[in-house]
Amino acid sequence: MEIIDKYGRTLKTLRVSLTNACNLACVYCVSGTPRKGVAKLPHLGVAALAHYIHQLHLLLRLDTVRLTGGEPTLYPHLLPLVAALGEVNIPNLKMTTNGHLLAPLVKPLAALGLKHINISLDATTEEDFRKIANTKNLLPIFKSIDAALEGGITVKLNAVILRGINDSQILPLLQFAAERGIVLRYLELMRMGPMFQEEKFQQYYFSQNEILVIIQSQYDIVALGRPQNATANYWQANHIKFGIIANETEPFCSDCDRLRLDSHGRIYGCLSNNEPIQLSDCIDDETLLQQRLLAALHQKQHVKFTGSDISMLAIGG
Repeated sequence: MEIIDKYGRTLKTLRVSLTNACNLACVYCVSGTPRKGVAKLPHLGVAALAHYIHQLHLLLRLDTVRLTGGEPTLYPHLLPLVAALGEVNIPNLKMTTNGHLLAPLVKPLAALGLKHINISLDATTEEDFRKIANTKNLLPIFKSIDAALEGGITVKLNAVILRGINDSQILPLLQFAAERGIVLRYLELMRMGPMFQEEKFQQYYFSQNEILVIIQSQYDIVALGRPQNATANYWQANHIKFGIIANETEPFCSDCDRLRLDSHGRIYGCLSNNEPIQLSDCIDDETLLQQRLLAALHQKQHVKFTGSDISMLAIGG
């Protein structure tokens, strides 16, 4: 059975949420009481998680597996899992992290074959960072960025831009990335979790065009386009390359190849759909697994992401 939909889309990128816990409480992800620390619900152990990923890889011939959360460095078995995935022969093993606990893990992760890390950095000043993350402690993130670069890991920075909170950080963030030779990707706000409320979304939404106007006030830019199946549009600003993930302005649903596996062994074909598909009863049954993967593929929107009240903590970024 070919796992492809009527629009020609398939599943080649697997994003794995290792835990639904996070040590930050960013305003675009959580609301009310900050949700930090260890996840209350049990997550999959190394053997089970590696087996799930292996079985998915056998059917899908994945190009990329990206470890996410919550915050993946809170997963207590991160290093054994990365070691186990080395046996699965995934072409590209990557991770997305907030960077707070990353620095001491860089050397062992690099030794195990992790070569690409995205680090979330929404501001370069403590004052602006506190407005978003409910903590002003930026130093661990800076140390992690430097450690990753020194360890030979390719780093990208992700920055969610919120109107009236960190839109003043657009140029400082670009300069920060340029000084380190890192590609920075700005993210338009997504209609997820607390930002699924229309009034709140409109209050904070800052568009791709508004980001570009600010950058063009200081730089001449050249459009580089969006690679096939990628989420970001890219530009060159002098010697600096940057991207914008413009989920609202320029949706990328038409060629999305991403599948999400949460920390309890359930898959999602789209962030717009918060109905998980269980794999525990079919992970070793090829026919049933194919059917579940097709169901996940059919969850995808054709034109535009429509949002969900589920938090990124639950489903992975």
